[in-house]
Amino acid sequence: MHAAGPRPRPRLVTARRTQVTLGRALPLLVMVLVVVADLVTPDSERVDRLLFTVPALAAATWSVYGTVGMGLVAAGLRALLVVGRGEPGAEELLASEGLILGITAASAWVSAVRTRYEQDLAEVTAVADVVQRVVLRPPPPRLGPVELHLLYVAAAAKARIGGDFYEAVQIPGAVRIMLGDVQGKGLGAVETASVLLGAFRSTAYDAPDLPALADRLDEGLARYAAWDPESDAAERFATVVLVELPDGGDTARLLNCGHPAPLLQHGTEVTCVEVADPSLPLNLTGLADSHHRVEEFPFGPGDRLLLYTDGVSETRDRAGIFYPLEERARQWADVPAAQVPELLHQDLEAYGAGGLDDDVAALLVVRTEGPAAPDDPR
Repeated sequence: MHAAGPRPRPRLVTARRTQVTLGRALPLLVMVLVVVADLVTPDSERVDRLLFTVPALAAATWSVYGTVGMGLVAAGLRALLVVGRGEPGAEELLASEGLILGITAASAWVSAVRTRYEQDLAEVTAVADVVQRVVLRPPPPRLGPVELHLLYVAAAAKARIGGDFYEAVQIPGAVRIMLGDVQGKGLGAVETASVLLGAFRSTAYDAPDLPALADRLDEGLARYAAWDPESDAAERFATVVLVELPDGGDTARLLNCGHPAPLLQHGTEVTCVEVADPSLPLNLTGLADSHHRVEEFPFGPGDRLLLYTDGVSETRDRAGIFYPLEERARQWADVPAAQVPELLHQDLEAYGAGGLDDDVAALLVVRTEGPAAPDDPR
């Protein structure tokens, strides 16, 4: 299974569907319970008055016509129950029926407002889906001599993209990969991430090496800040890890700009790829002399490299203990690479106290046995 990029959380989707199902069933359940209770209780107990709540409950989940229908059914049931008890007082009956019809009319208006809001939200979500596909498109399952398996979950429950970002392109003779994390959350983080993604896509093909690529990413962010100094992106920094995998060799090159160290798996052995002198995060290089050190390490067929953001490594359990990512990577050493992202997602959801509260991005890079034609022209 290849994880297809940003997606809503399964728990939230399931919970939402359950809420809608229960909400739609509740008015019907109330009517059934009222009828049953009225039949088994003394005539002095006026259980039928609970039918006034039916149209109001229906307005939360039913359409306008559905809400009106529920209100009319409730009014009819109440009239039958009152007449069935043989109670006199046509004026009182008409007044109470008028009241329930009035509540039905008000509930229908509420339902109409809610429906318009849901339609607007659906349109905004559709636009967000398009933006996600353009700004943060999922990587192809394979580029040249490597396979790519992605996990991405935005922190905001309704969001498709957040401050974590990734990209992979195939250039002549190599594959270049970027994974990063913008400081902070919200739309400002998304804006900064989109700037860096655009800079990477425009310069990854012609930058002579990773240090030059890192400089151009920094320059792209600086130019954007100069163009729009009031932008939230002008004040944010980003940690980034850049990887270059040559086609004709069993090595990998890595440049780390203040990002968590990737995990390298060779057989069943898992180690951190530490850089002795990491670069500063992007948009902070002006605080000190700019320098970039590239770490080169063996990366042959079957080896795996896990790039991730701090949303993974800094997930805590109820005791405040950080997620044991390196330990889990060793446990999953024999698991097919395509299954690892989903395993990681499920394990993080189960481990985190109260679920995930930060953007999560993890990209598992696997060196294959031989070169292959690119699946994506990027």
